[in-house]
Amino acid sequence: MNLYFRLMMLRWRVRSRRRLELSETARTPFRVLPTDLDLLGHMNNGKYLSIMDVGRMDLLIRSGFWDVLRKMGWYPVVAGQTITYRRSLRLGQRFDLYTRLIGLDDRWGYVEQTICIGPTVYAQAVIRTRFLKQSGGSVEHDELRDALGDDPVAQLLVPEPVRHWTESLRGTGTEYVPANKDA
Repeated sequence: MNLYFRLMMLRWRVRSRRRLELSETARTPFRVLPTDLDLLGHMNNGKYLSIMDVGRMDLLIRSGFWDVLRKMGWYPVVAGQTITYRRSLRLGQRFDLYTRLIGLDDRWGYVEQTICIGPTVYAQAVIRTRFLKQSGGSVEHDELRDALGDDPVAQLLVPEPVRHWTESLRGTGTEYVPANKDA
């Protein structure tokens, strides 16, 4: 439920914040709320991912690309992600989430998101995204590039480690086969 609260706050605050280019890094400030905590008193690992959803919305809205997506009848989805947790966030701590697009390939868009207090990194994630059409199906690569127009983001190449991560996931099936047949 507090994700809705945070989304409403984002929509309210975004009006007074500087407009961004899609190629820029969005800094979105947060504070750890009681509903973010797990039983051990630090921010739950799933909450990091939910907060990152809000950070991606911040970048899309402030860059104006959210309006383009809505006009086209498209919406973004997370298709894969990897995250590294470095430090624990505790109740009441203020932190910043930095969100930036790091590349496009023939199928996916890639976003890097970093949670920091000052210069100290608390968590960092790479998110693989895709755009879907409300009418059904996926947004094709050329359609996305046309929507981006002259934005420098359209020219971003996927960093080598991220390409390797994606390639390592190709061919993994959608059917689970337990390693232990007695399980």
